[in-house]
Order: sequence, then structure tokens, then C-alpha cells
Amino acid sequence: AAAMLRELRRRWRSYKYRFVPWLALNLRRQRRTLRYVPESSQDKIIADKDVFETLLKTFKALFINDFSRQADILALLPEVKCQYLELLTMEQKQSKVKSCTHQGQHVFSPEEVLFNTLGFAISRDRSSLVSAGTGVFVTKGFVPRGTVVSMYPGTVYRKHEPIFFQSLGNPFIFRCIDGVLIDGNDKGLSRSVYRSCSRRDQLGPFQMSDESWLTATPQNPLAVGQYVNNCSHEKAANVCYQEFDVPGHFPVELKQYLPNILYSHDIESHLRCVVLVTLRDINQGEELFSNYYTVVS
Repeated sequence: AAAMLRELRRRWRSYKYRFVPWLALNLRRQRRTLRYVPESSQDKIIADKDVFETLLKTFKALFINDFSRQADILALLPEVKCQYLELLTMEQKQSKVKSCTHQGQHVFSPEEVLFNTLGFAISRDRSSLVSAGTGVFVTKGFVPRGTVVSMYPGTVYRKHEPIFFQSLGNPFIFRCIDGVLIDGNDKGLSRSVYRSCSRRDQLGPFQMSDESWLTATPQNPLAVGQYVNNCSHEKAANVCYQEFDVPGHFPVELKQYLPNILYSHDIESHLRCVVLVTLRDINQGEELFSNYYTVVS
């Protein structure tokens, strides 16, 4: 009985920041867990253009690193193939690789690609907060203020779409300012729903989303944002959530790295993503802490 009670307390400490009645009663006491913005249109730490360019730069690097496995996609996109061959050749020259073909390409881990591209790497590990479970750390390099440091993966639900059963006991549901919900749980029913939607939307060799964040080895190393813990009085927030709608001209060959999928495939709207942006410079070894709840004044 004592062990069960401890487990219930642990789960509540993790879940309470998502429980609206608790938040309503504790807003004044928990001001450091809140983020205030004057209106929803101003909920931007950096410009959407900068978010787009960071994702594009990172995903292109991941694509080139995995070039030998992209044959089916490139066969359908000859112009795109030429562009990536040029980029690959430039990269090989910079790395002083003699061969100009991708057969001799050295393949890096996703974390190494992230470090080589953006100058830092992140990873999940046991949180520095007592009873907080898993957290996310900068494991290598340095992250300047105003940098996209992570992404919040999951299935994207509109206000009217069914999420009741997925939400039960689920501490990984993120609520956007406009009421859109993102279920970042990588287990149970949430996992099954994401996989089903992802495979539903696949077009031949073109994957419209990334399923690998559901595993211990995500191919997009940024897709661990659901494990970033809430800040506390001892640990101030060093990152903040920013909503980002993926534009229609996002390269189709790079969508395989987007860790989000729409629950309803018949809705003609942009895919909602949420990125985590640094509020200050963050050094190697530091844990990321966020503001779980945004208040629009």
C-alpha cells in the first residue's frame, strides 16, 4: 500500500502541471512556471523564418547523412537529387574525402549530425529534479539564446477531435494557445494512434512524418521535447515553447523528419509543430527546463 501511494504521488507531481483545476488554484503561487504574453499573436521568441531555417538546415543534414537509403525518394525527384549530390560533394570536399560518390560516405549518428550542424547535441537522461523521472540535457556543445533546441512530437488534435481515452493518465498532452492539442506520449494508445495516422498518410516512398521518436533512437535528435521538465523555484526556465505551422512549401523529401502528424487527414491546413527555444545561453551538461503553462493576458 505504501509503495502504491508513493507511485501515485510521483505520478501526480508529474501530471499536476497539466491539470487545469490545479493550475487555476495555484497560478499565484507558481508564477515561475507560467509564461505571460499580451496576446496570442505575440507568442514568438524568434521569427517563424528562423524556426523554418533551423529545421530545414538540420533535416537537410540528416537527409544527406542518410543519403544511401534515400534512393526510392530521389528516383522520383531527379532535380532534387542533383541538388543533394552537389551538397554532398561540397560536404565531402570540406571533410577532405577523396571519393566524390556517396558510396564512400561516412555515416554519423543523428546526435553527431546535430552537433556538426547546430553546434550542440541533446539527449534524454535521468532528471536532476527529485522524482521528476526523465529529463533532457545538453550533452555536447553550447546553445546560444534564441535557438531552436528541441521539438515537441506527437499527434495533433483539433478542438473537436476525440482525445478523451488517449488523455487518461497522460502527462504528455500539450495545449496550444488556440486549443489545438499535441499528444506526445510514446506509449500505449497514443503510440498506436500516431503510428496509424503516420502510415495512413504515407505516399509511396514519401513518409509525411517521423515514427522513430516513439523509439529509444529517434532519427530526428530534436524530437525529445516532451521529456523537458517544468521549471521550479530552484530551477528557472531556460527554454520556452513556440508554436510553428509548417508551410506548404516545406520540402516533401524532408517531411520524414517531422515528428508530428494530424489526427484527421482530410483537413486542408498546415501541420502544427511546437519547438522549444532557448531563453538564455545554455552550456554543456545543463538540463532543459520549460514553462508548462502559457497565460495570454
